[in-house]
Amino acid sequence: MRMPLLLLALALVSLSTPGLAQSPAAPPAQAAQPVDSVATLVGRLDLGKYKATIKALTTFGDRRQGTQRNRKAVAWIEEQLKRYGCSNVERLHFSYQAPPSARPRNDMPMVPVIASGEVRGGVGGSRYRGITKATGVNTDPIRQPDEKLRALDSEPASDGVRDDVYCTKIGSTHPEEMYLVGAHLDGHGWGEAANDDGSGVALVMELARVFNMPDVKTERSIRFVLWNNEETGLNGSQAYVDQRAALQGQESPKGSGKYPEPRWLAMIQHDMMLWDHGMPHADGSWNPEQRPEADVNIEFQSKSRFADAAMKLGFFFRDANEKYAADYPAAVGPHMTNTDSTPFMDLVPALSLRENERGMQTGAGWNPTWHQPMDVYSMFSDKDFRLGLNAAQTTLGAVGQLAGATLK
Repeated sequence: MRMPLLLLALALVSLSTPGLAQSPAAPPAQAAQPVDSVATLVGRLDLGKYKATIKALTTFGDRRQGTQRNRKAVAWIEEQLKRYGCSNVERLHFSYQAPPSARPRNDMPMVPVIASGEVRGGVGGSRYRGITKATGVNTDPIRQPDEKLRALDSEPASDGVRDDVYCTKIGSTHPEEMYLVGAHLDGHGWGEAANDDGSGVALVMELARVFNMPDVKTERSIRFVLWNNEETGLNGSQAYVDQRAALQGQESPKGSGKYPEPRWLAMIQHDMMLWDHGMPHADGSWNPEQRPEADVNIEFQSKSRFADAAMKLGFFFRDANEKYAADYPAAVGPHMTNTDSTPFMDLVPALSLRENERGMQTGAGWNPTWHQPMDVYSMFSDKDFRLGLNAAQTTLGAVGQLAGATLK
């Protein structure tokens, strides 16, 4: 009987002594970290899908404006956007008539345009120094060695009606406000326009695919626009501004909560996203490998009416790149020019994302594929395509935050 009494005594002692009979208290539960919905959306961007879209666009050749191949490309883009869940795909119609001086002739040689883009004089102003290579638009079909591609690109442009195509992610709480995300679908030069600007079109389409997934909600609207006739002088984006700027923020019909043209908050253009191989060599050849310091160039126009707001927006995009891009950094510059964000820049903060700085790099011949027969899908490596995907990650990360993207 002594053992049971001893056990009973120990049990009574343990009950009266704090911590002896009970396990140590569990540490307080940590508060759950909020889910970064934008990071989840960035993770849905897919290199394989991005490449496949560029490849599909090249089946229409250079998609020169005013041709059947251009119209087929518009219809294909429209169908893809619908497949992505865009229920409100629309077209904007405008008419284009080429001036006599702009009509291409096959006997015209490539005209060097060393100083294309924005050039500023003075010490440290213009950067057209050192090794440069003549740039211009190839108009000679014989320079395209692929006979099938040469035949596909042979139909000349004709005057007439042109179409931009776009769709809109409607904001859940502020449908009357909108971010514009664009790229141009037309090209020229007797190639496939894989980089200029299939790379930008595929980027915008990837963003449209992700943002229009059924579990994605945004507070503000986002419009994904593919412009036509960029190569003839930004005619598609200018037509959009001319036709729709005055309609911003108007509810139609009254009381419906629907805004055919929400008020523009910013315009972000994507124009040539793949090639960052550095300046050409002294003999005119180029580095076949992407340079180690490759980056995404984010440009605003320092002479625009909204220069200060656009600059701040550019650095916001750079911050988004640091947070969400997987491989390549971003740099911000002040010389945005010669792209479809230009018609918007005095109406709203506007940016252009590119592979190179438009003036001192692209304009100085840093991309040998620009408007040339070499602008074909097979010219680019996975490193090049990944640079374009990083630009997509940058824009999705920035616009996702600005538009208030969340998961349902």
